[in-house]
Amino acid sequence: MATLFAKTPYQSPSLPKTFNTHFAPSLKVSLPGRSGSRAGVRVGQRLRVSCGLIEPDGGKLVELFVEESLRSEKKREGLGLPRIQLSRIDLQWVHVLSEGWASPLRGFMRESEFLQTLHFNSLRLDDGSAVNMSVPIVLAIDESQKRRIGESTRVALVDSDDHLVAILYDIEIYKHHKEERIARTWGTTAPALPYVDQAITNAGNWLIGGDLEVLEPIKYHDGLDRFRLSPAELREEFTKRNADAVFAFQLRNPVHNGHALLMTDTRRRLLEMGYKNPILLLHPLGGYTKADDVPLSWRMKQHEKVLEDGVLDPETTVVSIFPSPMHYAGPTEVQWHAKARINAGANFYIVGRDPAGMGHPIEKRDLYDADHGKKVLSMAPGLERLNILPFKVAAYDKTRGKMAFFDPSRPQDFLFISGTKMRTLARNKENPPEGFMCPGGWQVLVEYYDSLVVPAENGKIIPEAVPA
Repeated sequence: MATLFAKTPYQSPSLPKTFNTHFAPSLKVSLPGRSGSRAGVRVGQRLRVSCGLIEPDGGKLVELFVEESLRSEKKREGLGLPRIQLSRIDLQWVHVLSEGWASPLRGFMRESEFLQTLHFNSLRLDDGSAVNMSVPIVLAIDESQKRRIGESTRVALVDSDDHLVAILYDIEIYKHHKEERIARTWGTTAPALPYVDQAITNAGNWLIGGDLEVLEPIKYHDGLDRFRLSPAELREEFTKRNADAVFAFQLRNPVHNGHALLMTDTRRRLLEMGYKNPILLLHPLGGYTKADDVPLSWRMKQHEKVLEDGVLDPETTVVSIFPSPMHYAGPTEVQWHAKARINAGANFYIVGRDPAGMGHPIEKRDLYDADHGKKVLSMAPGLERLNILPFKVAAYDKTRGKMAFFDPSRPQDFLFISGTKMRTLARNKENPPEGFMCPGGWQVLVEYYDSLVVPAENGKIIPEAVPA
């Protein structure tokens, strides 16, 4: 992976909690706008060409780490507290909270925060303002754990090896109404929703919230930790690069040339708007994903090739891993994805077709309307400061032999290569049309699916089952 950032130095140390996230005032550039409701880059309004980075939600990045000098004391404190063992997904949420992705949230949600999230997709601050928060960040416990906690106002959170990860203070325990949570987050209670099956169905019937103090930064020791930049570290990197705009693009799939076209065209548009040095945050999701998504380690290898082959410019691109688990909750979840990028310094967010969506778990149809994600983002409470850039539809232009923006006047010239088709080609070691994906990136994808083929006892090769 060393070559991935040959021109992209960001071995940034952790920043102190006092890191200044307040920047110079914005200057306004008038742009032609159309009348109508807010969509895209604030239609009919002035675009703010900022001299610095956007402020975090609540005005301050909330990091929840214990100072190094106090770690030994906190470890001794944790020895005498009731213990809750964190699941893999729970640990990912501790990671998210500890680094300030959910600022101004200070820990796992108490009941008032949980209810505001479920019913309003936002949190009301003490000054009366609201910040967006669309997915519950909660910790479930069962009846026996609740009994063990008893009257304690603090609990120790430990990992699968029983090592102390964090302490939760001033706790509040309340009922885990699973059906209400599922229905309001996903818009359905249909069985076989991936995150629900993984993290909710068999979880405890109680939720525990409180203020979180995390002993030290979460590490996974998988060779990818150096790419997991916190919001503070990303802000430092953007400042080093003199970014006057940051546009974020999230994905959980390999990057093909249609994605690259969208990202490079976005930078071109921002330059035309008056920005001098817009920086792309290519931000693959690194938490829990469903079984048929390409694993993070392979996606990062593929992204490396995209930069090596010059499909994206390393000088104007920062590739980092977003640690959040994936809900596949469509228009509800995409608000969380956008909100978290504000805290990392992004003031533009690219939204595509059916963001955070998936197929219906029972019926043969999309679970969500493909256009609702971008429409919701343009109206969501607490996201008014974020400029939404709707995804232009890209497809393979057969007449030009490359990916291009779809032209409805000549639909017969375009070939749409679905994710299912892409996976089928890669599994069968067939090449896509030239110009669909850079050769190095495609080879990584072929190698991934090849790695899923396992030898049987009789010596025959049997493909491991991978959902299409």
